[in-house]
Amino acid sequence: MRITIDEDKCCGAGQCVLAAPEVFDQRDEDGVVVLLDAEPPAEQHAAVTEAAQICPAAAIALA
Repeated sequence: MRITIDEDKCCGAGQCVLAAPEVFDQRDEDGVVVLLDAEPPAEQHAAVTEAAQICPAAAIALA
């Protein structure tokens, strides 16, 4: 799994951080997503998939 983020789409809702805190964080100044691990281990895949599905801005892409 490879994750890419479209920071321009991110609305700072933080749902990704709640779903997969080991993979996503937010910038303090504006809440935009910060990708901590672009290729997370297999045990994180379910949480990352959930994060991508619940992102209100569809800013997370998985390949």
